[in-house]
Amino acid sequence: MKIYIDGDGCPVVDITIKVAKEYKLPCTIITDTSHIFNKEYADTITVEKGADSADFKIANLIEKGDIVVTQDYGLGAMCLSRGSKPINQNGLIYTDQNIDSLLMTRYISKKARMAGKHTKGPKKRTADQDKSFEKSLRKLIESLTVKN
Repeated sequence: MKIYIDGDGCPVVDITIKVAKEYKLPCTIITDTSHIFNKEYADTITVEKGADSADFKIANLIEKGDIVVTQDYGLGAMCLSRGSKPINQNGLIYTDQNIDSLLMTRYISKKARMAGKHTKGPKKRTADQDKSFEKSLRKLIESLTVKN
C-alpha cells in the first residue's frame, strides 16, 4: 500500500505525510510545475503544467489498495476503477456508492459557471477539518491493513 497526494492545491499534504510516516507507508506527492514541494519523507514527482496532467500521472501510477488524497472527483472516479481508495481533504472517502452523485454535482456546478453564474469558493479551512481528515485517513489505512 502506497499513499499518493494530488499536490495541486492540497491543504493536507503535511498531515498526510505525518500519518504515512507513522504507518511506515511510502508517500508520493504528484504536482505540476506550478507548485514546488520538497518535503521530508515524501517523494515528489513533478509533471508538465497542463489540464489534469498530475491527475493522469497519478492514475497511471496507482495500484489496487493504494490511497489517493485528492479533492478532484474525476480523479477519484479513476482511482476507484483501478481499485485504489481515494479520500478528499475533508476526510470523505470516495466510494462506488457516492462517486456518481459527486460527479453530477461537479457537472451541474460547471454548467452554472459556464452560464455566467458565480459560485462561492470554499470557506477558510478549519482545524476541525484537519482533524476530521486525519481521523478518516487513519481509519482508511487501518481498514486496508486488516484486509491484507
